[in-house]
Amino acid sequence: MADQAGKEAKAQLKAAKQAEKARRKASTDPADMGRMRQIKRAYSLTHEYDKQLPLWVFGPWVAVFVIALVIGFAVGHPIYAGILGLTLGMLAAMIFLVRRTKKATYKRYAGQAGSAEVALSMLPKAWVSKPVIAVTRQQDAIHRTLGPGGLVLIGEGEPGRLKALLAGEVRKHERVAYGVKVTTIVMGSKEGQVPLDKLADHIKKLPKTLESNQVTDIRQRLRALDAVRPQIPMPKGPMPTSSRQVKGSRQAMRGR
Repeated sequence: MADQAGKEAKAQLKAAKQAEKARRKASTDPADMGRMRQIKRAYSLTHEYDKQLPLWVFGPWVAVFVIALVIGFAVGHPIYAGILGLTLGMLAAMIFLVRRTKKATYKRYAGQAGSAEVALSMLPKAWVSKPVIAVTRQQDAIHRTLGPGGLVLIGEGEPGRLKALLAGEVRKHERVAYGVKVTTIVMGSKEGQVPLDKLADHIKKLPKTLESNQVTDIRQRLRALDAVRPQIPMPKGPMPTSSRQVKGSRQAMRGR
């Protein structure tokens, strides 16, 4: 009986492993992918919006390899130089892939409701973001991020409607954050606004005003504020798969 139970347990465990393997293989979430699959999917998605991608990725790779090989022949070690050139060329190709993927992602979602979520997903882990904390019927939306640069509210939509919406959210957050300054940003291409493709860099460049323990404390208070909000009808914004692919490419480049 014991042997039979053991065999059944092993069979169940094997079946569970096979099911999990099949799920990961079919998944489009970069967290379920290996390094090579992450890179391949990032390349495929980016190539849809960037037809010059092969030139930008493979061009530097070949150039670095050729330069290294020429130097190798000059010093009498072409094999070692060739191997080094291939490695450095791959690193250069990955750097260009990440940059082009980022650019293509912004191009893909520019103008769509909820596109600020793409930029917020590219912030470092020190930043904690919550997309669409408030929204109007016209799909003007307020997004929030919290990190070393402070508490930031990002308005996305028609500036006239956003003014009152942002002002109301600033008052709510200032009451909860106990004196912490709330920075507001309106996303757009007009003067005084921040475009989608510059949003993440703009936020990262904000002067450091909060330590990690302060971020944790304020985050807990914000949860209380969010808990009393009415259910928000989510705008039909993007699901930033491509931005996660950017992070997947970075992971693959530096190793997990």
